[in-house]
Amino acid sequence: MKHWIAATAGVVGWMAMTMIEAQPAAAQGLPAQDLMVEKKVFTLPSYTTQGGRTLKDVKVGWESYGTLNADKSNAILICHFFSGNSHAAGKYDAKDAAPGYWDAIIGPGKAIDTNKYFVLSSDTLVNLNTGDPKTTTTGPASLNPDTGKPYALDFPVVTIGDFVNVQKALVENLGIKKLALVAGPSMGSLQTFEWAASHPEMVAKAMPVIGAGEADAQLIAWLDVWAAPILVDQNWNKGDYYGKTPPNAGLAKALTAVTLQANHQDWANATFGRRPAKEGEEPAKALANRFQVQSVLDNAGETRAKVSDANHFLYLVKANQLFAAGGASLANAATKIKAPVLLITQPKDLVFTADAVDHTAETLRKGGVDVTHTFIKGARGHLDGVISMKQAEGTIRAFLEK
Repeated sequence: MKHWIAATAGVVGWMAMTMIEAQPAAAQGLPAQDLMVEKKVFTLPSYTTQGGRTLKDVKVGWESYGTLNADKSNAILICHFFSGNSHAAGKYDAKDAAPGYWDAIIGPGKAIDTNKYFVLSSDTLVNLNTGDPKTTTTGPASLNPDTGKPYALDFPVVTIGDFVNVQKALVENLGIKKLALVAGPSMGSLQTFEWAASHPEMVAKAMPVIGAGEADAQLIAWLDVWAAPILVDQNWNKGDYYGKTPPNAGLAKALTAVTLQANHQDWANATFGRRPAKEGEEPAKALANRFQVQSVLDNAGETRAKVSDANHFLYLVKANQLFAAGGASLANAATKIKAPVLLITQPKDLVFTADAVDHTAETLRKGGVDVTHTFIKGARGHLDGVISMKQAEGTIRAFLEK
């Protein structure tokens, strides 16, 4: 039971790992000695969003693994998922319960070999993890330099393209002109598609994982379902809750919805079945008596909500709903992408369904993109793109060496 909770934390945010037992090292594919990572902060004095609003003093956290070579040609960018942050591999401290989410494939001698590559990853704008001291992000919870108060809903709508443009500024600040690979799972795959379509001259290869090239109507609607519990929480107060009671009840339920859809019924049925939350309190005997799956998911959501921000969640939802690679459409993006694409997906994914993924692969190929589509297996559905990536190790190595 503890192991599945630790893995679930991977998709709803790794802060929960500090409160729950992590997976065994063997399950994570950990090396005998972990990468030790230092978190840094990148600052832009100003940034103008794709919607035309200029933000001052924009900050994002970032970290790196490996060494940048002399001609700065060995850089790889990893983009994180919806509720993740830059912590893709290694540990900040030897005592950390678990390493970054893709540690199974990033590190010395691994598929993305840090003996060869300089791997970097950054927190996005409006990152969910505002209560995590290792996360730095500018968003609704940040102080507006012009007013000295949190932006709240005065913060401009931002897009996946904005996330990528801030990353581009970081990459260029490091003197990197071209990335050997851009990759990432889930929302990280959206950023990968955006990089490849909007900045094709800077992307040698692209590896989107458990994602599609645009948000279709089904995904847009599901994202609305994710956001709904926050909007009906009276403490949300139209986004004006800073310095007051935050809408954590709604946020916890939102995170519960994310966790459930990011998994699969095979996992839910095998892990919980129809067992009651408490022995002797059969769900049929009282309205308040619950099933184990309800109780455990709610507890995980409540824990995660304590280190997250509801407005940031809503802004992330909007950014994902607006997504179409290159800012127009997938078909248009397919004519712009020059990099070969390794698309890694899970057929049981309930977030980016097999139909949506197949449409993406077909559209890219019609546009002339060199696409290799490979699959990972497991009982976790979408989450397998975070916790089961070691399955694709050989494919990733071959793609990088091609």
